[in-house]
Amino acid sequence: MSLHLIAATEAMANLSRFDAILDARSEGEHAEDHLPGALSWPSLNNEERIKVGTLYKQVNPFEAQKIGAALVARNIAHHIETHVMDKPRNWQPLVYCWRGGKRSNSLALILGQIGFKVHLIEGGYKAFRKAVMEDTPRQAQRLHFQVLCGPTGSGKTRLLQALAQAGAQVLDLEAIACHRSSVLGLIPGTPQPTQKAFDTQVWDALRAFSADRPVFVEAESKKVGNLTVPAELMVAMRASACLRVDLSLENRVNLLLEDYAFFTQDRALFADRLERLTALRGKAVVEGWQERIERGEMREVVTELLTGHYDPGYENSTGNNFVNYAKAPLITPASHSMEHMLTLAHNLVQAPQ
Repeated sequence: MSLHLIAATEAMANLSRFDAILDARSEGEHAEDHLPGALSWPSLNNEERIKVGTLYKQVNPFEAQKIGAALVARNIAHHIETHVMDKPRNWQPLVYCWRGGKRSNSLALILGQIGFKVHLIEGGYKAFRKAVMEDTPRQAQRLHFQVLCGPTGSGKTRLLQALAQAGAQVLDLEAIACHRSSVLGLIPGTPQPTQKAFDTQVWDALRAFSADRPVFVEAESKKVGNLTVPAELMVAMRASACLRVDLSLENRVNLLLEDYAFFTQDRALFADRLERLTALRGKAVVEGWQERIERGEMREVVTELLTGHYDPGYENSTGNNFVNYAKAPLITPASHSMEHMLTLAHNLVQAPQ
């Protein structure tokens, strides 16, 4: 048998060396969060885990463990028959469960008995999660950021996408969070990840960046939808150099009408989301916007949302939170189009840092 215990920190530093990362927890636990690139190979699925847990508490641990062992053996046999038969002798998986206990040990034991060199994370996912939370501040502190500022609709997200295409290092927190970071920022049909999954994906992105080049990131508040940006990352961003994207009001409206087309196609959804602004703008104003939406006056409503809701206070709010905002140089794309954003992105990438 070839079975090797490995600390979570060591596993995190060497994830690419393993041929596969196998999550022996249930599919529900896997969906909540998992190691980057991990495959779901449950030793007990959701229903089986509940069944065994109920037996453990209501009958006795011994009976539960007999039932659990039969289920685990059956599931591991399925994984081997489905996924392992074509693996060569030198295939090296990394295996983990919640705390490095019976579920991952059972899978690792069988794979090791076959003759594979298996690594098992000591302390399991719980140890990994703790290590991620401890390592994220270090990752944020070793990097230097270029923060894209600018009012709503100025094209910050498009410019980030263009920068990524141009070869720059980009941290797109809204893409990771599946949210556009405003009261209208939900993406229909795309739920946000859990906080744990968001934390892991942010850490995974940070650790891949080189400290020799800037990381472009959009100026964000502490929350992106329902998710909280790691505190140490916010501190680093707020202390970093800023760039202000300058785009005309007409271009900003055009951009929002393109990027939020699902609102113009679903008037009821748009009107419903605006209800969340009632406390800030008053019932009469919001009902006025909703009436204009019903009449199809989308451009007019978007223009008023920018000038009457989003723009007021932007300068003070951003200036108070991002210490270098006041001296941020203006960067001006020729328009809101992706073509012009790419031109600007290439210029930024080629400029001396």
